[in-house]
Amino acid sequence: MSNTTETLTWSEFMKVDMRVGTIISANIFKEARNPAYQLVIDFGPLGTRKTSAQITKKYQPERLIGKQVVAVVNFPPKQIANFMSECLVLGGVEENNVVTLLEPGTSVANGTRIG
Repeated sequence: MSNTTETLTWSEFMKVDMRVGTIISANIFKEARNPAYQLVIDFGPLGTRKTSAQITKKYQPERLIGKQVVAVVNFPPKQIANFMSECLVLGGVEENNVVTLLEPGTSVANGTRIG
């Protein structure tokens, strides 16, 4: 990870479609190379999306259900082992790759755009 920050334009930033969604399913991703969970997230009018998240150091699957998170929803699907990831959940990455999920401060409608 680089410590340099590259400048981008407002129009470049606006291409990143970040939305709030609620985790409706979380299971251990046994086939993943690194410890991860398979998540299904409800983005309201955008429907549900699947993703793989390496968040096992801080979260247990059963405690993720119902949690609202922020994710990028306009990346192309990515094959991870035998699983197709359809979005990227965002989080702060601390020392030893401990990830803290980004969450809205209060409950908002699924599909709410971040911008």
